[in-house]
Amino acid sequence: MCGIVGLFLKDRALQPRLGALLAEMLVTMTDRGPDSAGIAIYGAEDAARARLVVQSDAPDTAFEGLEARLGAALGGPVAVTRRDSHAVLRVARGQEEAARAALAALDPALRVMSVGDTLEIYKEVGLPADVATRFDIASMAGSHGIGHTRMATESAVTTLGAHPFNTGPDQCLVHNGSLSNPNTLRRRLQREGLRIETMNDSEVAAAYLTWQMRRGATLGAALERALDDLDGFFTFVVGTKDGFGVVRDPIACKPAVMAETERYVAFGSEYRALVNLPGIDEAKVWEPEPATVYFWTHETTDSTDKRAA
Repeated sequence: MCGIVGLFLKDRALQPRLGALLAEMLVTMTDRGPDSAGIAIYGAEDAARARLVVQSDAPDTAFEGLEARLGAALGGPVAVTRRDSHAVLRVARGQEEAARAALAALDPALRVMSVGDTLEIYKEVGLPADVATRFDIASMAGSHGIGHTRMATESAVTTLGAHPFNTGPDQCLVHNGSLSNPNTLRRRLQREGLRIETMNDSEVAAAYLTWQMRRGATLGAALERALDDLDGFFTFVVGTKDGFGVVRDPIACKPAVMAETERYVAFGSEYRALVNLPGIDEAKVWEPEPATVYFWTHETTDSTDKRAA
C-alpha cells in the first residue's frame, strides 16, 4: 500500500502554489506509506542549461567545492544550489551525460535523483511532512508535479528506492502496486541500454516507458503498450516535460480518484488528497477506468477529449 498524488496546472496563475498544493496533497496520504517519500516538480525552463539533482548522505562535505570541481571536469561553468541532502546542478545543455560520468568519478557516493530541462526530484527516507519541510517544497513553483509516499513490500527502504523514479530526461513515474515480471523486463531493458539502479519494480516500469518514448511513442502510446507488457497490479502516474498521464491495470484493485476543473487536473490515491484544492467543490470527479490511459499536455489543455482507451 502506497499513496500517490499528481497535479497538472492549466492555469498559470496557480504555478507559484504548485509545491504547496502538492505537498499538502501528499501529507494527507501519510498513513498509506511511512517508509519514504518524494516529490517531482516541473519548474521553469532555462534555455541554456539542463539540471541534475543529486543526493548525498554527507552533504556538508560532498557539496563543498563541487561547483568548481565539476566545472573543471566539464570545462565550463556549473551552478550548484543546495537543498538539504540534495543539490541542483545546472550545466550546459548537452552535457548531462558528461556531468553524470564526471560526478561518478569525483564522488561515487553521490546519487543522481533526476536529469532534465525542467524536472527536479527530491526524495528521502521518512514521512511526507518531514521530506517536504527538509526541501522546502512549499516554496517551489512549476507547471505540474507528482508525489509518492511508500510502504515497501519488495525492495529495501533507501533514498534510491524511493519514488519518483527518473529513467529518462524530464520523465518520472510513481507507482502503487506490484509487478510480477520485473526481472525479465529489467534484463531486456538493460540490454537496450536503459539505466536501472535499484531492485524496485517501479523503476523497471519507469524504464519501460522511457524505452518506448525513445522509440518514438508518445506518453499516451507508451502507457497503452504498458498494459500489454507489464504484468501485475499497478496504478501509475507519470510526468514528462510537457505531460501528465495516468493508467491502471485491467483489474484496477488499487484505489484512485481524479478531479478536473478549468484550472487543473489532479490525482490522488484517495479523495481526501484532493479536498483542499481550489474549486474542488465544482470539479468533475471520477474514478479512472481500468485499462484506460488518461493523459494531458500543455498543448492540449483546451481539448475536451484527453482519454485514450
